[in-house]
Amino acid sequence: MPPQPEDNKITVHLDRLLAERQMTLTELAARVDVTPVNLSILKNGRARAIRFSTLGALCEALGCSPGDLLGYG
Repeated sequence: MPPQPEDNKITVHLDRLLAERQMTLTELAARVDVTPVNLSILKNGRARAIRFSTLGALCEALGCSPGDLLGYG
C-alpha cells in the first residue's frame, strides 16, 4: 500500500523562510516562475514531488540551501 499523505515525514519550512526574508508567496512565485497555487501546495505539505530545477530556483531566490527549505521528521 502506498504511503498516505499524513504519513509524509518531509516538512517544508517555506513559511519561516518567507517571513525571515519579508517576502510574499506571490513575490516568490514570480521570481521562480511557479504559480502561487503550486507554491501553496508545497508550503502546506501537500506536494507529492518537487523537481530539482524548482528546488534550485527556490533556494536561489530565498538565498538558502535545500536543507533550510526541507526537513525530515
